[in-house]
Amino acid sequence: MSDIMNVNVSELAADSVILDVREDYEWEAGHVDGALHIPLEQLPERLEELDPDVDVNVICRTGGRSFRATSWLVQNGYSAFNVTGGMGAWFEADKPMVSSNGETPRVL
Repeated sequence: MSDIMNVNVSELAADSVILDVREDYEWEAGHVDGALHIPLEQLPERLEELDPDVDVNVICRTGGRSFRATSWLVQNGYSAFNVTGGMGAWFEADKPMVSSNGETPRVL
């Protein structure tokens, strides 16, 4: 049985802390404005960038990598939630996005 809690994009408040664990090229193409970007494989070495006392909503493209990151964070004492459907669901819900490459934001 899983202890991982999921959250739908429609349930996220405007001031929610969002951790994007996708690769650099995915982030550059389009991401949630104000999100923290730490690719999944860098998470253990960059853990100090997260506040263990604040809920973290973890997002990736579809939910697989964010589920792994959320599981690892919870095992390490963090309050983390997996964003169901990832950036695909974010895009489908017509939530605002920005890009880092000057192009129209999109989900890769």
